[in-house]
Amino acid sequence: MKLFLTLLAFLLPSAALAQNQVALTSEVLVERTTTDASGVARVSLEAPGVVTPGDRLVFVLSYRNNGTAPASDFVVSNPIPDSVSFDGAESPGAVYSIDGGRTWGALAALSVRNADGSSRPATLADVNSVQWRLAQPISAGSGGELRFRGIVK
Repeated sequence: MKLFLTLLAFLLPSAALAQNQVALTSEVLVERTTTDASGVARVSLEAPGVVTPGDRLVFVLSYRNNGTAPASDFVVSNPIPDSVSFDGAESPGAVYSIDGGRTWGALAALSVRNADGSSRPATLADVNSVQWRLAQPISAGSGGELRFRGIVK
């Protein structure tokens, strides 16, 4: 099964400069657990190659300010591929969407409307997009990474 990661970076209007100076890259890794001859389990992250339902994935979104000035008000939004069930954000400060990015919030603040008109609290399985709004400016020449997890459906 091939996975396609779509990375979207949204910038606030006041951050037009950041659009040209911050580079984004993305990588999807599969988490593999192996047990050596002595029975010790080892967890590694590797290029996915072929994945099967139940495989655990780590999505790594790297950003770097290649400009000469700080980049502020930077927002990174990433949809969750349809073939993946969201399994949480590793990087702090994430907010979530269950409606394709129209609205965002903490998972506890989101609710799903049922077919009968009632609603229930949203769960990780309902999340279809994750977003980070970097609170601090990204200094010239610096960067970082954001991570979230998923499970192949």
